[in-house]
Amino acid sequence: MVQILDKTFEPFLEQEDIQNIVSQMAKKMDILKNENPLFIIVLKGSFLFASDLLKALSFDAEITFMQIKSYQGTQSSGEIKDIMGVPMNLKDRTIVIIEDIVDTGNTLEYLYNRLSKEKPKKIHIASLLLKTDVYSKEIPIEFVGKEIPNHFVVGYGLDYDELGRTLPQIYKLKSS
Repeated sequence: MVQILDKTFEPFLEQEDIQNIVSQMAKKMDILKNENPLFIIVLKGSFLFASDLLKALSFDAEITFMQIKSYQGTQSSGEIKDIMGVPMNLKDRTIVIIEDIVDTGNTLEYLYNRLSKEKPKKIHIASLLLKTDVYSKEIPIEFVGKEIPNHFVVGYGLDYDELGRTLPQIYKLKSS
């Protein structure tokens, strides 16, 4: 168990499980090696996952960062704020959006539409976690580490009010 502010979280995914998931995702991404993809890491939550994933790839890759915000506490605010956009030309590039978690898909839809305006050759999505019960968009997510129930989770980059990101494993909110 771990306490973050007013919430108690219980273990959900151990470090070893996360590393196995990341390794398997990297192997699946071998199909992209001849496309010279640009990996767009969505901050802040994806930074630990992206670091491990990119190190596990069998090919070198170019990276850049975007930062958006959509959560307030344990709930999606419904409003997406673009804090740091992409600082480079994406025209005719194969890009891979790296997300830590996809739930309703609102943030992903925003990112996809925002990046599509830049006329990339192809947009791939990679997400460590996917909440299939609540994902409601038509955007295909080609690289999914693990499908999970609709739990609020923290650790390994995921946060609760900016805390819990540095936990080496993933915890879920404990039911009362």
